[in-house]
Amino acid sequence: MKTMALATRNSKEILRDKLNLTFGLGFPVVLLLLLTAIQSNIPAEIFVIDQLTPGIAVFGLSFISLFSGMLIAKDRTSSLMLRLFTSPLTPGNFIFGYTIPLLPMAALQVGVCFSVAFFLGLTIDINIMLAIIVLIPAMVLFIGIGLLCGSVFTDRQVGGICGALLTNLSAWLSGTWFDLDLVGGTFRSVAELLPFVHAVDAGRAAISGEYAAIWPHLFWVIGYAVVVMVIAIIVFTGKMNSDNN
Repeated sequence: MKTMALATRNSKEILRDKLNLTFGLGFPVVLLLLLTAIQSNIPAEIFVIDQLTPGIAVFGLSFISLFSGMLIAKDRTSSLMLRLFTSPLTPGNFIFGYTIPLLPMAALQVGVCFSVAFFLGLTIDINIMLAIIVLIPAMVLFIGIGLLCGSVFTDRQVGGICGALLTNLSAWLSGTWFDLDLVGGTFRSVAELLPFVHAVDAGRAAISGEYAAIWPHLFWVIGYAVVVMVIAIIVFTGKMNSDNN
């Protein structure tokens, strides 16, 4: 109940920020439309819709990190957070109180991407629902990254890290824009050590019906999501203790 009370409050804060909410939902759609238009005017198959859509969905989740990071960073500097620190809420209550309302937002963003992709030629079948489910660990991961950054940095610093660094990492190291085999070498090795390309490949495997290929990639994403959320709780605990002393 304590977690849900905080989650309800955070849901209202999210819905109040209509500008960022619209941008987070709309920008991935703009990219999807733009790249599909480019594909229609070139002979080579670079931005095929069933391969492009999971990539754009994962890239769009980087804006969820920015949103979650800014939310918790601003709250940390407010009198509200200081009052909440005196309540019986645990660090886990805080982290999940922010995570719960952000999950529907992340799911909506992914759903919007796939809905627009239907009108651009994506085949509608049961694998689409599977792909959305497969991307849930990626949603948790990006929310966790934002909460971790928001627990450590100021809102301006979060804007630089999640708004610039993370979006570029998730764009270039996910294989969304180009096949990583085209670069190969150290670049591909580094990309495969990070969760972004695995999230995209899991989504692509789900859409194509290659069910056995989903799990090797999904395990990477789940592992990263668990580790990031645990670290976020630990870091937030340290912040609570230091702010209360």
